[in-house]
Amino acid sequence: MHVTWSPSDLAFRDEVRAFLDAELTPEMRRMTRLMTSVYAPHDLASAWQAILHARGWAAPAWPVEYGGCGWSSAQRYIFASEMAQAGAPPLSPMGIGMCGPVLIGHGSADQKAHYLPRMLSGEHQWCQGYSEPASGSDLASLQMSAVAEGDDFICNGHKLWTTHANVANWIFCLVRTSSEGIRQQGITFLLIDMTTPGVEVRPILMLSGEHIQNDVFFTDVRVPRANVVGKVGEGWTVAKYLMEFERGGGVSAPGLKARLQRIRNLAAAEDHLADTRSFATRLASASIEVDALEAVELQILANLTQGEAPGAKSSMMKTVGTELSQKLTELALEAAGAYGAPYQPHATAPGGPTPLFTPPADQGHVGPDHSLTVASKYLNDRAGSIYAGTNEIQRNIMAKAVLGL
Repeated sequence: MHVTWSPSDLAFRDEVRAFLDAELTPEMRRMTRLMTSVYAPHDLASAWQAILHARGWAAPAWPVEYGGCGWSSAQRYIFASEMAQAGAPPLSPMGIGMCGPVLIGHGSADQKAHYLPRMLSGEHQWCQGYSEPASGSDLASLQMSAVAEGDDFICNGHKLWTTHANVANWIFCLVRTSSEGIRQQGITFLLIDMTTPGVEVRPILMLSGEHIQNDVFFTDVRVPRANVVGKVGEGWTVAKYLMEFERGGGVSAPGLKARLQRIRNLAAAEDHLADTRSFATRLASASIEVDALEAVELQILANLTQGEAPGAKSSMMKTVGTELSQKLTELALEAAGAYGAPYQPHATAPGGPTPLFTPPADQGHVGPDHSLTVASKYLNDRAGSIYAGTNEIQRNIMAKAVLGL
């Protein structure tokens, strides 16, 4: 595939590059290179969001009337590509990428007016309360209860694997408001202030040493009925709409392309590994798959710009994107060789594991920024085919929605 940009697109690309040259500091680029998760460290992501928000570029996918950019699909893709190539940190997707589109599509006028500006500014930091100890891929079996009491709901339950709950001040939750009828009919989409009495967050430390996931416990938490998004008992419809954006509403090919180039650089430094037939073949195969993903993403972006949700394509994008990412972690680990020993520069949870070794100031021709995080990235990325609905579930969705099986 060969993409040809128009003169106006090229002018926009130059504008983005100039912005990145001026605003993206060397330290921000270095911290992004050291990422081992799909999430940037909270302080880094927040600082970068403030810079983007000041320029009006924090939410390119949103409609202009809510603070979006009004960009064409080509401009959105160019922006994502330049961000990836420059090493800009990704923003947390929970607010702007997930809850924001839900409020735009299903929220009340008051909810949009209150929450959307605070998402953009970073005043509100969000997390997602879906999974429970006995409700993962079978999400409709969730049991966190919300019992109506006057103008409030009283919430009790336990959410699990809650990304960024340790730094969030708001959570969007699926709660059970009824046990009658089919399971999906008794679920409600509810916004909960994390500072409300009765909310408790406990850390879950990952194998890679990071504190990203959390347990969240709710004990008699009082939530205003006004915080229901959509209608009571119709949260499953809202949740399915959100999942289309969580699974396939973004752009992943530019980031994968940037990672491919880093793998090539690592392989070139490792005794001409890039020239070996086996490695070169697998690297070329991965590159072709990324190009194919890019073609589909461009098509989906064009449809999103026209107001069309990705639908079942979101399941395909999630499946292909996460499995490709895992393939790249395997290639990177092989390319890094002995320099790829596990190292986690962002492990900050109290009592968390220490790195196996700390990188020296100079690691020769490879350097710590290029190789010392590949093992931790490999470990972290095993979760990619599980979160947002396992890839097995995504294949079931595609079989039903696309093939009619």
